[in-house]
Amino acid sequence: MSVVSVAQKADERDGDLAARMQAIGAAARAAAAKLALATTEAKNAALIAMAAALRNSGDAILAANAEDVEAARQAGRPGAFVDRLTLTPARIEAMAKGLEDIAALPDPVGEVMASWTRPNGLVVERVRVPLGVVGMIYESRPNVTADAGGLCLKAGNTIILRGGSEAIASNRAIHAALVAGLRQAGLDEAAIQLVGSTDREAVGMMLAGLDGAIDVIVPRGGKSLVARVQSEARVPVFAHLDGICHVYIHEAADLEMAKAIAVNAKMRRTGICGAAETLLVDKACAATHLGPIIAALIDAGCEVRGDAAAQSSDARVSPATEDDWATEYLDATIAVGTVAGLEDAMAHIARYGSRHTDAIVTEDRGAADCFLREVDSAIVLHNASTQFADGGEFGMGAEIGIATGRFHARGPVGVEQLTTFKYCVHGTGQTRPA
Repeated sequence: MSVVSVAQKADERDGDLAARMQAIGAAARAAAAKLALATTEAKNAALIAMAAALRNSGDAILAANAEDVEAARQAGRPGAFVDRLTLTPARIEAMAKGLEDIAALPDPVGEVMASWTRPNGLVVERVRVPLGVVGMIYESRPNVTADAGGLCLKAGNTIILRGGSEAIASNRAIHAALVAGLRQAGLDEAAIQLVGSTDREAVGMMLAGLDGAIDVIVPRGGKSLVARVQSEARVPVFAHLDGICHVYIHEAADLEMAKAIAVNAKMRRTGICGAAETLLVDKACAATHLGPIIAALIDAGCEVRGDAAAQSSDARVSPATEDDWATEYLDATIAVGTVAGLEDAMAHIARYGSRHTDAIVTEDRGAADCFLREVDSAIVLHNASTQFADGGEFGMGAEIGIATGRFHARGPVGVEQLTTFKYCVHGTGQTRPA
């Protein structure tokens, strides 16, 4: 029986949670040493096998997901929450395709990032290496199980997954498919482990690092979860607290483009972190643009809360409060305000935004360049929807989350961001003078 089988079976039995979590951590650390040396071919074979296993297990995954969805509905969870939780044949296929896309990416491990020769003849190389063991704490989106597992595998990392209790059946079914792929490729099954316990104490143990087993924590979920992780974690964290994303309609914006981007940014999927939560419209074009864009949003099923100008442009707009400008709705609601030009828009974003994703719609390249340069967010866009804030859309295969901090990783965290580096120095017998 493999190390992971022992750890997983122990995790499913009654007993000491701390001991079970330590077993998982030890298994992950042992597997990390081997996975760091795995060939690109072996990792890609595992990813392809995992994708096939997901497709072959589609019926079982959907049946498990139906249990989770029904429980969420019985608990009165909001529609956006249920949407994030729900799997369909198309979403399972997207997970499988995502794993294949990751397999097609270049292997970052071993890449020489930079190389230079010192005057004494020493050749210094900066080389990518895996981070080690990643702890992933997430809530209602079961696709994260596959995305995170695949990305960490490609980057040579092992991962400990702790999903929310609301998706436990779905996560177990998906994890079983991932383990089947690892087994088929001959890789250690402990490379991807799922914490079977829904006890919140398990989260605290992961945040403490499992006795040094975990190298980095990645939270993905609601504000309360991420706030807890950032407050309690004793290991580095890749995270964002809020996704308060803005779309700014500049005075030189094309109206039809502005309508299409605003509606898509808000309504394509309201429950993702890249969904727009605030729309800013330049007063210089408010007479022509504000009303039609608000009408398009309302017609698409969105509730609009706005300032006085927004209310005047459409009687269906309710008054916005101060809190609305700093709210991540994750639902079909948006705050709409007018601003006195580019500088005012950027000041609003700086005050209320979360440094996640912000967009400008304009035909003025100078204004766009200024916005892209000065807005201090992980992702800034020109004439494109904020819903593109996703690693797959950036050509990164997928992403384990969006990081809004300043250290190491920022924006979508893909395979490159899941590595660190070391220096390899080549000499010809040099010694350092006294």
